[in-house]
This record gives sequence, C-alpha cells and structure tokens, in this order.
Amino acid sequence: MSTILITGATSGLGRYVAFELVRSGHTVLAHGRDPGRTEQLVAELRTEGHAEGFVADLASLTQVRELGERVAGAHPGLDVLINNAGVGAGASGAGRELSADGHELRLAVNYLAPVVLSRALLPVLRANPPARVVNVGSVGQEPLDFDDIEFRRGYDGFAAYRRAKFALAAHTFTLAEELADSGVSVNVLHPATFMDTAMVREGGVTPWNSVADGAPGVLALATKDTGTGNYFDGTNRARAHEATYDRELQKRLSAVTDQLLAL
Repeated sequence: MSTILITGATSGLGRYVAFELVRSGHTVLAHGRDPGRTEQLVAELRTEGHAEGFVADLASLTQVRELGERVAGAHPGLDVLINNAGVGAGASGAGRELSADGHELRLAVNYLAPVVLSRALLPVLRANPPARVVNVGSVGQEPLDFDDIEFRRGYDGFAAYRRAKFALAAHTFTLAEELADSGVSVNVLHPATFMDTAMVREGGVTPWNSVADGAPGVLALATKDTGTGNYFDGTNRARAHEATYDRELQKRLSAVTDQLLAL
C-alpha cells in the first residue's frame, strides 16, 4: 500500500479520491487550505483508514515549500503525489487576481504550486520507487504568451485557467524526461469535463459530469503502472495540446518558470 499526498482534498474531486484511496488501504495525506475543513475531513477519513491532514495556502509559494518540508519530514515513505488543487476561471466578470507572491493567481496555484511541491518532494519520491507524480490537468489548454506570462493584457479567467493547464502539461513532459530511469513516473490527466464542483459552478457552468466520473483516471495513475510522460483523458491515453510537446517551448517554459520562482 502507498502513502499518498493529495492536494485540494477538502472538496470536489480531491475529497472523493481521498476516500476511495483510504478505503483501498492506502495512507492518505490530505492537504487543505482551511484548517477547520481539513481537520473535519481527516476525522471522516480516519473512520475508514489511515489519514493525516496538512494545511497550506498554495497561493503562497513559501507555504508550498513548507508543506513539502513538513510532508517529507513526517512521511519519508511517501511514494505518490497527486497535484489536484486548483483555482477555476472565477466568477463571470471577475478581474485578474494576484497570489501572495504577486503572480497571476491561476498561474500561481494551477502551475507554479505543483512545480514547487513536486520539486520539494522529489528526494523522498526518488527514495521510494516505484513512485508517482499525478498532475490533474484539463483538456482546456491554451498556449502561453511568453511576452505576457502574467497575463496583464486583455485578461480573461477562462483563458488564464487554460494557459496554466497548458503549462502544467508541458512541464509534466519535461519532468518525466528528467526523471527517466529514476523510478519516479510523472503523468498528467483531464479527469472529466465540467465536473459538479464549486469551481465549475462559480464559473457559471452547468456541470456535465460528477466527481465520481473523474475519479477513475486519477486513481489509475496514482495506483497502477501507466508509464511516464503521458497525457490521459480519463483512463484513456490521449494527446495534450500539440504545442506542449515542443522541445523548444518546454525549454523556454523551464527557464521562465525558474525566473518566476526566483522572484
């Protein structure tokens, strides 16, 4: 059985997956932003199996790094990371928002936070092969504007969300290549379209699917050998946006990411 950290576990898809994993006998490290909700979730999970809670605001990269340190220190046997937490497009007409570090919020939470958390936990994951990183992405992907990476011009919430998910996919393929033969696999998936979550409803979209529809893909990547460097639509191998596979774009994204994280 695995020790699995899942971010954004207090609601939606993350909550559903956390319960499925704990019922299967895995140790679930449930991350949440709100201390009360995280504590309540862990109390419920513990009626089914082994669980522990970790609180951090992923809009603060300092808190993301501290989360990684706390998890690594408390659970040196960690072998699966599920980067599930995310910020949706926002309410209709909502303007551009900033993270605690001054980054565009969707870029910060949906892309920079998973990058930072994965890096923080890689030494532990490498020590526990076969280990897995599962990035919860989206079929909604839009190429980045490298001249306006923080989306200061013509901001749109849905476009910001899609750009961050594009970056996450491209990063997944880069990281998978870096970790080839290390015993750590890295994959990205679109769980299901417009699941019944607060994120989707806030965006003014009528849900098409339940979180139960989105869970099988995440569970498969977290618990089975599905290769590395792949994009999945649910449980099926698929193709991400073609530009995410472009080597020059991947290199440029890595350089820009390092610059953003150094700020």
